Formats: sequence, C-alpha cells, structure tokens
Amino acid sequence: MDFFNWAYKALRGIELGHTTALYGNLAVNLVVIGIIAYVMDRIGKRLLEFTLSIVAKKTKTIFDDFLVENKTASYVAHLFPLYFIYSVLPKVLKAFIYWENMIFKGMSIAIIFLSLWIIRSVFNSLKDYLKLQPEYNDKPIDSYIQVIMIVLWIFAITAMVLILFNTTVGALLGTFGAISAIIILVFKDTILGFVASIQVTVNDIVRIGDWITIDKFGADGTVIEINLATVKVQNFDHTTTTIPTYSLISDSFRNWRGMMDSGGRRIKRHILIRANSVRFIHENEIEDLTKIQLIADYLKTRQADINKWNSQHGIDKSLSINGRNLTNLGVFRKYINSYIETHPGANKELTIMCRHLQPTEKGIPIEIYLFTSDKRWLNYEYIMADIFDHIIASVAYFGLEIFELPSGKGYIEE
Repeated sequence: MDFFNWAYKALRGIELGHTTALYGNLAVNLVVIGIIAYVMDRIGKRLLEFTLSIVAKKTKTIFDDFLVENKTASYVAHLFPLYFIYSVLPKVLKAFIYWENMIFKGMSIAIIFLSLWIIRSVFNSLKDYLKLQPEYNDKPIDSYIQVIMIVLWIFAITAMVLILFNTTVGALLGTFGAISAIIILVFKDTILGFVASIQVTVNDIVRIGDWITIDKFGADGTVIEINLATVKVQNFDHTTTTIPTYSLISDSFRNWRGMMDSGGRRIKRHILIRANSVRFIHENEIEDLTKIQLIADYLKTRQADINKWNSQHGIDKSLSINGRNLTNLGVFRKYINSYIETHPGANKELTIMCRHLQPTEKGIPIEIYLFTSDKRWLNYEYIMADIFDHIIASVAYFGLEIFELPSGKGYIEE
C-alpha cells in the first residue's frame, strides 16, 4: 500500500493540500501503471509471437501457421496488461469509489471485446485451415463462423449491458421484449439472412463450387462464397453477382450439382422437319438406303416383315397407302437413334432416344435426347454440335427437308 502512496507523501512534504496531493498521487500512479502495462504488452506480444512462430515451424500441422498469420498471439498478449491493470486499480482508486466503478466497468467491457477478438482470430485460422482440406472445400465455412460469432456477440452485448446498467437478466429480457418489434423492423434483413443461412447449411441447398442459375439476378456461374447475408457467384463472363442469402429460400433457382454428380450431361434438342417432305418409301428405294451401314440390317429385316404381313393379309400394294409401309421420317428416326447410340461421346448407360413430338405450324419436331459422358462445358458443346452437324447433313439422304422461315431471297427464287 505504501508503494502507491509515495507520491502523496512527497507532495504533502512540499506543503501541498490534501486534495491536491491526493489527485497528484492518483495521476502519478496512473502514469506508472500505464507505462508498466505498455511494457508488459510489448514484451508479452513479442514473446508470444516468437514462441508461436517457433512452434509453427517445428510442427507438421499448418493450423498454427494460420494462428500466426491471424495475429492470435498479439490479441492474447493484450490480456496480460489488462489483467495487471484490473488487479492493481483497486489499490490505486481506493479513495475514488465512483471512478473505480466506472473504470472497472470499462475494463470489463474491454476484456469482453478482446475475448471476442481472440475467438474471431482462432475461427479465422480454423477457416483458412479447413479451406485447404478437400472434404471441406464445398462447405460454407464462412457462414458457420458468422452464425457462431453472432451468437457470441449477442451474449457479449447482453453481458456489457448488464455491466453498464447494473441490471438483471430478467429486466433486460423484459426490455428487449418491449422493443422487439422495432428490433425486428430494423434488423429484418439480418434476421432473414441469419435464418436463411442456417437453412442453406442444414439442408445442403448450395455449396461452394456449385454451378447455379438465378434468372432474377442474372446469375449464371460458380458459387465462390457463402456468407450470412450474401452469396457470391462468379459468372462465366468473369463478372460477380451478389445475391441475398434469403433469396435462395424465397425464390427458385437452378443448381446444376445433380448433373455434375451424375453420369452425364443431358442433350435435349430438336430439329424441325417440313411436313410436306414426309412420304412413304417405295421398294425400289430400299436398296439405295441399305447402303447406309447403320440401318442396313434394320431395313432388310423390317421390309421383309412388312412384305410378309402385307402378303398374308392380301394387301393391294398398287397404292402405297394400303397396308404397312416404311416412311422416310420413320427410317430417319431409326438412323438417328442408331447414330447416337454408337456415338463415342454418348453415355450408353443413360437414356438415349430419338422421338417424334407434336407437329406444329413450323413443322414436325424430331427431338434428340441423350446424355454426354463428358460434362465439361467446352467438350459438351463440341459433342452436341458434332451430333447435330451430322444429323442436319443426313436429312437430304432420306428425302426430307428442314423447316426454315422463308427469307427475302427465298421469296425471289420462288
């Protein structure tokens, strides 16, 4: 106790008044405590950073390296001078009760803030570490950490309010209940983002690395970040679209993860055949069509079956419409089906189909439906183009025509 009163005695020795000597003693003690706390902070910071860096270099794990990068040791070092001040101040402020209460409240709040900073630093280090682990690459680690930090901030703010106003938890909850409507109105977006982030995480709706499409926001690309309030999408044109997290719950969007995880990427596209180019195939045309290797066996077998059926039923074949017949469109569909079944880019284990859709005013849609074994965008587009280049070029071999809207040149020629 005498250590903290030496300045008071010295000031009284030079015949200063009691009050002046008391405040002078307080000022000297605060300066001395401040200097000691500063020295402790600097030494503690250097010592902890040096120790942690040595440990990080000698250990195999890289988690401690991230602790060094996120300055965890620096934040922890601040605890020592704070603890020193917290321990010494009661002796210095014994004669200043009001100031003692105010400073102690400030110190308590500073310790709460510092604790949150230390926890955040550890979580940031954990986030950096987990992002390097393959099994966590697609997990929204940022969102998890933000949710935890929000909960901790709620507890911290509650504790600070209790300290500042010397109130009880019950009274504080009653006050929050009275102003809950205002709180909900002011923090509506934050609350929606918080709830949506939990739903996105728990239900595994979106992961980092997913390809998503949201027409409302013009987003079409890869998810690169999932936060509490926003989801960042890097579009294929290298622009970035920021989407509110709660929009993933309230609005519809397309997630292509199922396609990427499946055995193939779907091709579902059609060509339009002019209806007036569809006709029956005459028997004298069969020989020419059997030169097409993919359908040669089919034509021979099919025509033999048709001839047998017509003969058994006494069909008059002086008119092609009588009995059973092959059509150029039917043979063309069979050719397309055989072609895509043997195409090297098609996944033979998934659905492969050429189908006839409802005729329209623009012609008869013939749809090609299959899955490519290569899901990469460039390769997928190449396979699809290769298939349709061949199909379009093959149409003329079957006496068919592709529908096109007439152009000015077309009108002149006609």
